[in-house]
Amino acid sequence: MKVEDFDFDLPEELIAQTPLLDRTASRLMVLNKETGAIDDKHFASIVDYLEPGDALVLNNTRVLPARLHGLKDETGAHIEVLLLKQKADNEWETLVKPAKRIRVGQTITFGNGELKAVCKEELEHGGRILEFHYEGIFYEVLENLGEMPLPPYIKEQLEDQGRYQTVYAKENGSAAAPTAGLHFTEALLDQIREKGVKVIFLTLHVGLGTFRPVDVADTDNHKMHSEFYRLTKEAAAELSEVKAAGKRIIAVGTTSIRTLETIASRNNGALVEESGWTDIFISPGFTFQAVDALITNFHLPKSTLIMLVSALSNRDIILHAYRHAVENRYRFFSFGDAMFIH
Repeated sequence: MKVEDFDFDLPEELIAQTPLLDRTASRLMVLNKETGAIDDKHFASIVDYLEPGDALVLNNTRVLPARLHGLKDETGAHIEVLLLKQKADNEWETLVKPAKRIRVGQTITFGNGELKAVCKEELEHGGRILEFHYEGIFYEVLENLGEMPLPPYIKEQLEDQGRYQTVYAKENGSAAAPTAGLHFTEALLDQIREKGVKVIFLTLHVGLGTFRPVDVADTDNHKMHSEFYRLTKEAAAELSEVKAAGKRIIAVGTTSIRTLETIASRNNGALVEESGWTDIFISPGFTFQAVDALITNFHLPKSTLIMLVSALSNRDIILHAYRHAVENRYRFFSFGDAMFIH
């Protein structure tokens, strides 16, 4: 299909710049993926659409405060570093600005010297492999010195960095939040469990590739970025029981759906304990083997994410739902409102 087929008009003022005070106060569009029927609700009512025996699958990745500001040792020039992917114990693939100032062998100092980085390798597009030197625990040093790497379409400063984490964030490693999960509170999750719904966690570390535009004309030519995922033995067993009982697996976010469908595609439809890297690209024509329904936010025009949700329903129904969202002033993207596609 053509990438242009997934375009839609989005007024800039509908891009949410700040999170709501109450996570569950965001709006919820409930969309029937077969008929296109729409109900306008608030997120707290999601519990009404879940049934005993269903599985709600959430991504427990934790966003790293991965943006660092430092000084080049030789000149004192300001250098910005964005951590992308851990390569070895103390080596990370990073994005450096301005990259031309950092060559192999040069050192960047952060804070008062509690963290230093030496450039080991130069990559394309501003990428650098940096080896970090510090005392103590790296993630604790990072918490003190780093900033949350908010998406490029959010222009306002985030007062409380915890609002760009889910309440169940646990596994360090993401460059961006699995934003569909931002709507949940512990109280709402308890309410869901009390209804007899299984709440199950997996891990997929979100890379910055999730924000990269699709730069080809035809979706068949798009190559997805690769991201690390993990599903535990216990979680896989619970999900298999849900499937065997004929109940629904409901993914929270596109990261959860990509993880589950990656595992199912590699194991003849079965959900098993597994970890690895996935570059799965889900677009119309994809055959789902694991997931029955999806809770997700509203996505960028012509993005791989709107292609994914179109695959779960169809392009015409999704674009109709997006037009409804624009007309009814839903809030878009990371801090915006949610959809339940079932």
